[in-house]
Amino acid sequence: MSVSCGVECVVILGCMRWAWKRCTYIGSDDSATWPSATADEFEPVPRICRLILAVYEPDLRNPQFPPPGGYRLNPDCLIKRVTYEQTQGLSPPYIIYVDHEHRQIVLAIRGLNLAKESDYKLLLDNRLGMQMFDGGYVHHGLLKSAIWLLNQESETLGRLWIENGSDYKMIFAGHSLGSGVAALLTIIVVNHRERLGDLPRSKIQCYAIAPARCMSLNLAVKYADVIHSIVLQDDFLPRTATPLEDIFKSIFCLPCLLFLVCLRDTFIPEGRKLRDPRRLYAPGRMYHIVERKFCRCGRYPPEVRTAIPVDGRFEQIVLSCNATADHGILWIEREAEKALERMKESCPETVTTAPKVQKLERLETIEKEHKDALERAVTLNVPHAVTPNEESPEHQNKEASPSQEEHTPEMKAKSSQGKANWDELVEKLFKKKESGDLQLRDDNAPQ
Repeated sequence: MSVSCGVECVVILGCMRWAWKRCTYIGSDDSATWPSATADEFEPVPRICRLILAVYEPDLRNPQFPPPGGYRLNPDCLIKRVTYEQTQGLSPPYIIYVDHEHRQIVLAIRGLNLAKESDYKLLLDNRLGMQMFDGGYVHHGLLKSAIWLLNQESETLGRLWIENGSDYKMIFAGHSLGSGVAALLTIIVVNHRERLGDLPRSKIQCYAIAPARCMSLNLAVKYADVIHSIVLQDDFLPRTATPLEDIFKSIFCLPCLLFLVCLRDTFIPEGRKLRDPRRLYAPGRMYHIVERKFCRCGRYPPEVRTAIPVDGRFEQIVLSCNATADHGILWIEREAEKALERMKESCPETVTTAPKVQKLERLETIEKEHKDALERAVTLNVPHAVTPNEESPEHQNKEASPSQEEHTPEMKAKSSQGKANWDELVEKLFKKKESGDLQLRDDNAPQ
């Protein structure tokens, strides 16, 4: 009797300890050891958020839902607006905007529309380990959408880049569902830069706002130099390893799902998670906006932390009443703007070196952090992880040059783990109608 009582006490104490740790775990714990971001690297984020919000507006000259301070965009620079009717459900709506002030060409993609069946079809078109691409695993439906979008707009984007002196940056941005499409679109463009007039890799950037888990860990780290993910405090989506299709099947009972996922993931060792090549993660370098503290009411002045984590990459669900609210693009834009203003205000007090020197030093630090992350991924035996030498810009340039595409049989044999052939990629996922338009294949066999 005494033995059974002792066992019960141990079990109860263990459950209480687990419950205490889970309930006291807050979003800021994920980035507690990360360094702070600088104003220069974070400066585009609020502007990109406003561009994504502009996708929701039918007329920028007469906006219906402007954010605080307005969109601060020039309607004359809006090149193209594509709606659900035009995409026919193959992609979320998007806009193409030329920002002459900042010398950028931006393709911004909206997030999930709960009222649109086509968005659910896009999410549900996936199974764990269904789609392999570029030596890793990606979300099948989002990859299809990214390929379709590039096939539709590559000519427009390439023309705009050439017309503006082949000097503007090419920015792909999206929120929630759109962030996954934008991130995979960026990977495709990096590997097929000839589609946009041989655009240099250094001119390509992606901003994934409230990012979806859309690619395996090796790809998330590999492309951290071009993909930037922005997470607001307790946002549930970057932390939920449950496939997107299961999350949005349970959207109306999301708190129950998050609790069950939290309970399940507690008993899965970190090493086992890292060794699963099919497990999807939020892409690229992470920027974490932190604005709340444990057992404190209200919001504090936001701070932004950044890193390229390999292990501990937003793996813990936060049991918070703000887990869904922090996913909203309006809140993210507002807090990102506050954080940027705060960083700019603190700069004159702390900067003692010349701005140009400081910027160069930060660029060197960012490059070193990327190399360190690649090395750590290899050290932790992350499946299909590449070394810094394999991922150097020089290697990428050689890989993308036309003369290198017709290589030896050994190189062709590695195409499944390296750069995929564009025509083969399109042929696998789409079929051409008599009119020449692309149509999704009906089969869902693994590619």
